[in-house]
Amino acid sequence: MQHHLTIFSQLRRKTEGIFVNMVASGREIDQFDHKIIEALVADGRMSITDLAKRVGLSNTPCQVRLKRLIEDGYILGFRAIVDVKKLGRNHVAFTEVKLSDTREHALNAFNVAARKLQEVEECHMIAGAFDYLLKIRTSDIANYRHVLGEKISSLPFVSSTSTFVAMEAIKENGA
Repeated sequence: MQHHLTIFSQLRRKTEGIFVNMVASGREIDQFDHKIIEALVADGRMSITDLAKRVGLSNTPCQVRLKRLIEDGYILGFRAIVDVKKLGRNHVAFTEVKLSDTREHALNAFNVAARKLQEVEECHMIAGAFDYLLKIRTSDIANYRHVLGEKISSLPFVSSTSTFVAMEAIKENGA
């Protein structure tokens, strides 16, 4: 038995990429996969060469792993992080929303409509005193007031809202 373990350990070291890919095909990820994800969260435009160096792999195994992480849905996509101040959208308000009906059809109707509003940057269903928490990004308080009055309040089944205006972002977008 000891001899088989030694051979298996040597084989594993020699074929690390292949062994890990076999394990990962069962939807499990290992420390290299976690390192790839962390590195891409920090810099999604990193080249395969730089990514491979960062995580301690050669280019081909790194590229195979990246492709698998995308195919398996661990990495959903890549996006630009923009300077919202330069785009004139630096006013942030958090809006609590209470619905008049919380049956499944009402929740679905609200979800579909909220996704369509460009100003709604995030929308979370909440377990608590209200039903949803929305992160709204606009140019200023006057524009927010318009969005609240004309768009958010008109969403299906909205019975009341409460607003909290952010004074400063300390941490956003995971950075």
